[in-house]
Amino acid sequence: MNLPLYRTGSTKGPNKSSVCFLLPLTVSMSLCRDVYSQFLREMIIQPGIAKANLGLSRADVTLEDHPLNPNPDSRWNTYFKDNEILLQIDKDVRRLYPDMAFFQRPTEYPCQLILDPQNDYETLRRRVEQTTLKAQTVNRNRSGVTNVSSPGKSLNLYPSNEYEVLPNGSEAHWEVVERILFIYAKLNPGIAYVQGMNEIVGPIYYTFATDPSSQWKEHAEADTFFCFTNLMSENRDNFIKSLDDSQCGITCKMESVYSMLKEKDLELHLKLEEQNIKPQYFTFRWLTLLLSQEFLLPDVIRIWDTLFSDKDRFHFLLLVCCAMLILIRDNLLSGDFTTNMRLLQ
Repeated sequence: MNLPLYRTGSTKGPNKSSVCFLLPLTVSMSLCRDVYSQFLREMIIQPGIAKANLGLSRADVTLEDHPLNPNPDSRWNTYFKDNEILLQIDKDVRRLYPDMAFFQRPTEYPCQLILDPQNDYETLRRRVEQTTLKAQTVNRNRSGVTNVSSPGKSLNLYPSNEYEVLPNGSEAHWEVVERILFIYAKLNPGIAYVQGMNEIVGPIYYTFATDPSSQWKEHAEADTFFCFTNLMSENRDNFIKSLDDSQCGITCKMESVYSMLKEKDLELHLKLEEQNIKPQYFTFRWLTLLLSQEFLLPDVIRIWDTLFSDKDRFHFLLLVCCAMLILIRDNLLSGDFTTNMRLLQ
């Protein structure tokens, strides 16, 4: 399905910024929200239920398509493949910004389509709890993305078995983010989900979900999905490994940071080259995750507000990365390899 085109823009809300408001050019926001609801109906559903609801008995459905059906077009086969992606998403979103409690708290506007007991849809949390697949089988890590941390963040702060269990009818904010990423992966099978996407969608969702206006908070999930999709349409090449060494890939962008540094501060550039500190040692995370791991969330939102309002936003990102190096140039010039690597990472 072709998603509508968007442009960045700001609103008049006191906490709303251009970082997270992408104004649709071709369709209304209400239509986008209706489209997202349809995505939920089509993609988060147990196999067999749709046909059962059309009047077929459970026995008929089971005979036609069952969990051991080897047919690649089997709904069950698709269901199990989706679970592999879902396991990685679930692991990442549960530890999203663990230094703050927001993502562990219940949302004021849970998705009634999913939670309504009259519906036959299941929550993604329930799917993860039921699966017996091993998380190790879906490890899609890439150099620079794994084991990342930001100031004050500890990935072990909230072990998976210590999450607060919310009452029936409630869902945490991280569950909403999980659903957004799962729908995105389903709609974009060529890229699916890559670790790190959770760090990009997190600040966008947080901005919508904490807006003073209930009209924005109520539709935070759908609005975040389309904003994230629009952003990834510009940033997705950074997550496609086969494009790493192409002109549009992440390697070229990392080298551009050093090229820019050479123009702005030749002495510092020569120092880093002398110590054989390559840009991929630290700029991979900076560029791929748009600096979301380098600063605390309020600062990330402030940086993104300026970044996304610039028409040449990704060139501006290179300038910011270069400025980050120059701001600590004295420490880098006086440090040895080990000290500088620790500082940069």
